[in-house]
Amino acid sequence: MARHIITGVMMACAVWAAHAQDTTPPQNVQLQHQEIAKGEPMRWKQADTTKAAQEHTLRKEIGAALAEARQACQKGAASERSSCLKDAQQTYKDDMAKVPQILADNKQ
Repeated sequence: MARHIITGVMMACAVWAAHAQDTTPPQNVQLQHQEIAKGEPMRWKQADTTKAAQEHTLRKEIGAALAEARQACQKGAASERSSCLKDAQQTYKDDMAKVPQILADNKQ
């Protein structure tokens, strides 16, 4: 169960890293490269053992996805920015509403 969440988070991080240079502030990119050079942090290898920890991680990832989407919207065309931000916010709300179902699915 926790392994599914960890695997999903790691896959999301890999996809995010591929696009990070487009949306991540330069100072954060530099810090990320320094962290990666040290190897994986131990926290990446520790499974979320409780439902509360799993939910916290999932909500944190959904929030991070919203922040990334907002940054991407700001870099887009001004004429599409409002629509982009509304879509990002709706996706966030939809994803947050799915948290209980995702946790239940990961239990199986």
